[in-house]
Amino acid sequence: MATPTDATHSRYQQRQRRLKEHIDRQVAAATESRGLLLIFTGNGKGKSTAAFGTIARAVGHGQTAAVIQFIKGTWECGERNLLAQHGVEFQVMATGFTWDTQNKAADTLAAQAVWQHGKRMLADESLSLVVLDELTYMLTYGYIELDEVIDALNRRPTDQTVIITGRACHRELIEMADTVSELRPVKHAFEAGIQARQGIDW
Repeated sequence: MATPTDATHSRYQQRQRRLKEHIDRQVAAATESRGLLLIFTGNGKGKSTAAFGTIARAVGHGQTAAVIQFIKGTWECGERNLLAQHGVEFQVMATGFTWDTQNKAADTLAAQAVWQHGKRMLADESLSLVVLDELTYMLTYGYIELDEVIDALNRRPTDQTVIITGRACHRELIEMADTVSELRPVKHAFEAGIQARQGIDW
């Protein structure tokens, strides 16, 4: 088994020292403390899963969280089953996918009804984290007005973090956000004819 030479070890130490100095400067420069706006978007799988993972992290630190679920409300949700046991409030637009209902008027009413809870959550100083799961579709389909969402986000408590998930996020929300992650699809089992799996896909 090859062992590193003294010269190789020295170069490695120098690179790691420069990296540490760079990171230390970034940490020292991060002096602002406030809630964030995070967006998980893109066509890849895992946007909602990432949001729920963040909720688990927050709850693990003793923080409070709440969730608005658009679109997927008729599905059993493993994350909801677990997190509700730990005090996470869920409000669900229980109409399912819009291509199933094919009724824009009914979907709009359902979206507006659950959005009222969203506005309440975004005004609640006791909530450390609010997740607006699949909100982007509500804006794309015109069920909820973008200006109303932006206003609620701007008025929220200073320390409250919000996560928005869904494909094709509006550019104005992207510009507002502190952190944006775009998930890109490479392969998906469903495309190969494999059924969605409990505990993995929902």
